[in-house]
Amino acid sequence: MESYGEILKKAREEKHLDFETIARETSIAKNYLEALERDSPESFPGEPYFIGFLKNYAEYLGVDKERLITLYHARKLQETPPPAALTMRERPRWVVPLIVTLSILAFFGLAAASCFYIRKIYLEKEALKNAVSVDKSFKKYTLTDDPFEGRLFKTDQLILKKPEGEICLTVIETSGIFGIEVPAGRRYIELSEEADIDVDDDGIPELIVYVSDVSSNNVDRGAEVKIMLKDGNAIPEPETEEDEVADIDSLPKDKPYTELFSDNRPYPFVLNASFKAGYGCLLRYRSDRKDIIDDYYESGRTLSITSSNGIRVWISNGNVAKLSVVANSRTYELGSNGYLGKAGEVVVVDVKWIKDTDGKFKLVVVNLD
Repeated sequence: MESYGEILKKAREEKHLDFETIARETSIAKNYLEALERDSPESFPGEPYFIGFLKNYAEYLGVDKERLITLYHARKLQETPPPAALTMRERPRWVVPLIVTLSILAFFGLAAASCFYIRKIYLEKEALKNAVSVDKSFKKYTLTDDPFEGRLFKTDQLILKKPEGEICLTVIETSGIFGIEVPAGRRYIELSEEADIDVDDDGIPELIVYVSDVSSNNVDRGAEVKIMLKDGNAIPEPETEEDEVADIDSLPKDKPYTELFSDNRPYPFVLNASFKAGYGCLLRYRSDRKDIIDDYYESGRTLSITSSNGIRVWISNGNVAKLSVVANSRTYELGSNGYLGKAGEVVVVDVKWIKDTDGKFKLVVVNLD
């Protein structure tokens, strides 16, 4: 039902009148005019004032004042609570025993819940205590002529043996960038970057460090690194053999491909995969002609694959796995915002180096059946 305030407001707006003009011409204060349109009779000193101002305002706007007064009384009647005598009922005799019984049950229930909650808090504190003790632990690795390949975490230590004694290197950062502290200072290596490290500032680098995986925001994931001694006994730096790269003519003629970038030489790259919340998929991959690896992945899991030459990936649901390639100090999303297919679509894709007719090496993505 329309209120008297709405009728007044509608009439005023149709006449394009403001409160200042009406107050000046009717001698009704602006705050009372606003109260009338808000249906707020409590803003007036008393009901006679309210009724008088309502009639004057209605006559000024050309509105039926009797109708407005009728609407006011109808609303007042609706808002008036019924007499207490009408709502009082005699309380049945069983009410008091029921209340007592329920109170006793509630008391014991609350006591049991409190005991459960206290025990839960105790167990959580114990688990947290154990977690903290684990977090404070660190691992120590000794570097040898054999390259170190593995995931390092903050506070882990690397021991480098030199003729003059052992040198301790400490991992100081694994979020967004890999950081390591050596006697000569702190060194930082970005994702897919390879750096020579001079640990004692004698002008001769002792180590080669290559970072293949580091989370942008989760320090608990650590960093996947490869560390080699830079001497005659160390294995060659990670690289891609040019004679192993296929020519562009070897690409399937009927399959589309996308060029990510080109360079004068091929080198290792990283394929990263993350998975959409609430979904899962089977993912299989093969890197550099090694064994095929497959697993079921779902939200919260990630996958990083380092390859020197090429990777083939099979995905059971093309709209679940988001893929990106890290190379050339940049990140390239594959497909449409990282997704290569539609929901429920099986996707097979190659990410690999090819050699073009102009001698350039190109990293391409080839969509297969």
